[in-house]
Amino acid sequence: MKQISVLIIDPVGLHARPATVAVNAASKFKCEVKVSFKGRSVNMKSIMGVMSLGIPTQSEVVISCEGEDEEVAVGTIEEVLRTQKVIA
Repeated sequence: MKQISVLIIDPVGLHARPATVAVNAASKFKCEVKVSFKGRSVNMKSIMGVMSLGIPTQSEVVISCEGEDEEVAVGTIEEVLRTQKVIA
């Protein structure tokens, strides 16, 4: 399992537009991708799951990937969130 902890810096939090981009990126990988916030963990390939977490700004979240392409997946998702200016 490969995981990273990131801080959400977007003033609106993890809102629909960047969440959709992240979900689309996660969906390209075979491995299981989860995002965890405040003790809840959801499938990062599900926009409804990600949005149900209601992640506000200045929140720390953990993104974890488990499976054959976990290294590439976690790096790609982190890069996508940085490009969207959601994480620092």
